[in-house]
Amino acid sequence: MIDVRPLTGPALEAALPDVAALRIKVFWDWPYLYQGDLDYEANYLKAYLKPGAIVVAAFDGARMVGASTGAPMEDHATDFADGLPRDWRHTDVFYCAESVLLADYRGHGIGHRFFDLREDHARALQRTKVCFCSVMRPDDHPMRPAGYRPLNAFWKKRGYEPVPGAIAQFAWKDRGMTHETQKSLQFWARDL
Repeated sequence: MIDVRPLTGPALEAALPDVAALRIKVFWDWPYLYQGDLDYEANYLKAYLKPGAIVVAAFDGARMVGASTGAPMEDHATDFADGLPRDWRHTDVFYCAESVLLADYRGHGIGHRFFDLREDHARALQRTKVCFCSVMRPDDHPMRPAGYRPLNAFWKKRGYEPVPGAIAQFAWKDRGMTHETQKSLQFWARDL
């Protein structure tokens, strides 16, 4: 039985090293192709030490096998917020950042629990919109796996839609690269 639960405050802070390790492992794969390191992760994950942040963690026994993060938009990286439509107030928006889940645990409803608990948290913060970003890679990218299926159908089933023209820019180091390159990420959103 997988235990999926929200973490805030000291429990969230204690979980960040495990979240960092999961991000490095899961985001290594398509479509992120992320070549992460623990120093970068420790700095990046500091955004979740603010009061409105949440980590929803999935545990198999004592082992964290998945994590999903979220924070009020005004507390997250400005790189993301700059891509939002100009008529959206950041204080209305909750940003569902990463969801990482080890491959053996996918397809068992954990992704839905990640969204349910982050959306509940956003409602408790009186947010009226919730959004996330998906990385945009060309269909003919040489590292795209054969038979890859994006999660678009899953997100649409949950009521999310791509926000026209809402593209965030964020840089990270791709596998095998020596420097970071800018990536485009599509915003998806829904009203709460």
